[in-house]
This record gives sequence, structure tokens and C-alpha cells, in this order.
Amino acid sequence: MSAAPSITVASYNVRKAIGTDRRRNPQRVLDVLHEIDADIVALQEADKRFGGRGAAVPHELIDDHGMYKPVFFGVKHRRALDRMPGGKHVDSLLKINTRNMGWHGNAILVKQHIGVLDCAALDLPTFEPRGAVLAELLIDEQPVRVVGMHLDLSGCGGGVRSARFSTRSPGGRSACRRS
Repeated sequence: MSAAPSITVASYNVRKAIGTDRRRNPQRVLDVLHEIDADIVALQEADKRFGGRGAAVPHELIDDHGMYKPVFFGVKHRRALDRMPGGKHVDSLLKINTRNMGWHGNAILVKQHIGVLDCAALDLPTFEPRGAVLAELLIDEQPVRVVGMHLDLSGCGGGVRSARFSTRSPGGRSACRRS
């Protein structure tokens, strides 16, 4: 009997790429991602909070890194500036990169070999605007659903959490073991 294939899933609060030294350094985020080497990473605080809410780790850096690709949700936060005449062109005139990575700061990165079947940006009805991201993925011909969100109900703050998931246990039920 052969072992079931496994995947590694991680959750990482990148804190807008700002380290404990209070400096924004997106390369540090990529260094951590390289070190944990997860197949799927759900990111929190992946977009800047103010201004155009652009990605904390620029898309170009992720592309150059080559290990991951972001799941594209095709959503953009509405801004008051967008409703003004010509407001949608201000970013290009000021040369500001407002291309976000996710939705309400949540994003999903997957390794290059993983297929994306479908995805959605979800609004979560709360007092403070919150959201979640959902991706239907295909790994070794097995569909996998991943939901990423930042609610921090755990009381243990940010950081990296990971788990190894076997796609199927011998009994036919999904199996999970924490690492």
C-alpha cells in the first residue's frame, strides 16, 4: 500500500511586510516563504491598509522569486477618489502601484504546479469591514478548497502556522496532522 500524497499548507501574517525593526522589507517575506516551502500559503495583511491598498509584496518580486503565484481574485477596494472625474487615472499619473494581491488584506499564494479551478472574494458582515478569500485548487488531480481570512480569534497574534494534509486517509476521510 502506497502512502497518500501530502501537501503543506501554511498561514502567514506578513504584517504589510513591516518587520520588528519597523521597516518595510518585502524580501524578508519571500525569504520566510522560501524557508517554510509550503505548497499553499494563506496570507494575512498582504495589502497595505491606506492609499491605493497595493500589495505589501509587489507582484514583480513574487514573479522574480519564481516559487509562488498569487491567486488572482479580480477585485479592487473602492475608493472615494475613483468616483471623481478622472479619479481612476490618478494612480497612473502619480506612478502609484495600487495592484492589490487579495481582498481585505487576505491572499493566497500557490506553488507554480498547482492549478486554480475557481476563486472568490467573500465579504464578511461585521462592524469593521472584513473579508475572506476562497480558492478551489487542483493538486495531483485532487481538488482542494482553501479559505483564508484574518480574524485572529486565537489570541496568539500573527506569525507562521503550517499543517501537512494528506489528501485522503486509508479510511477515505480527510486527514490532517499539524507540523
